[in-house]
Amino acid sequence: MTGTPLLQMRDGVKSFGAVQALAGASVSLHEGEILGLLGDNGAGKSTLIKCLSGVHSLDSGEILFRGAAVQIKSPIDARRLGIETVYQDLALFDNLPAAENFFAGRELCGPRWLSNLGWPRNRQMTAATKRMLADLRVNIKDFQTNLALMSGGQRQAIAVARAVAFASTVVILDEPTAALGLRESKNVTDLVRRLPDKGAAVILISHNLEEVMNICDRAVVLRHGRVVGEAVPTPDNHALLVSLIVGSLATGDSPQPRPVSGQPDSHQQPAAD
Repeated sequence: MTGTPLLQMRDGVKSFGAVQALAGASVSLHEGEILGLLGDNGAGKSTLIKCLSGVHSLDSGEILFRGAAVQIKSPIDARRLGIETVYQDLALFDNLPAAENFFAGRELCGPRWLSNLGWPRNRQMTAATKRMLADLRVNIKDFQTNLALMSGGQRQAIAVARAVAFASTVVILDEPTAALGLRESKNVTDLVRRLPDKGAAVILISHNLEEVMNICDRAVVLRHGRVVGEAVPTPDNHALLVSLIVGSLATGDSPQPRPVSGQPDSHQQPAAD
């Protein structure tokens, strides 16, 4: 893609003691794009998104937002830029219904002159939640039901919809369908596919290559904390993406893609189209 990226990490390095989780990773996300982030366990995917979302700070390297260097030292800094993240544990309250989960930490309170010291406006929060979920085609029959009694797909949809409702620029999703059945996975992937229409670019971590091919515009592969290559996720590029993930050819007759410039790899072959 051309033009200034919406969100970019350059030469990101992050270590935890003797373990180097990111070793000079560079990745970019453009307006209206759904970017797949691929890699085996321990490749650095979760660390990368946690640095973009303010959970961790980079040891070195930089993060740019709309071309300008920014400091994202906490999730609050990320939210100020319009970046919301949905982690695998969803960070939902099982003992609360949808509206209370939607506005957790952002409660609508009144009277206005008391600001956050006022009383929660439950009816307003429920009405707003209904509007936002309906806009994203998320079906919740009873808004008084606690999340503990909802299906995995409904819980995941609420977590994603909450992120979309408050994200003005970027939604980051960590394995959103990992624990879901086939039908619920389809509902969530359909929701993710619609996010750019709501004005949010998306970074999607997934181990499911078929899911990435169905949803994403571009796929970036990490290995040992480095970005080793990228490709448009199509059936024709399936073997190429697998070879990047595992570090070897997926099939004996498939050409191996060249690693990203400036990031060494032991399998350097001519790039494939």
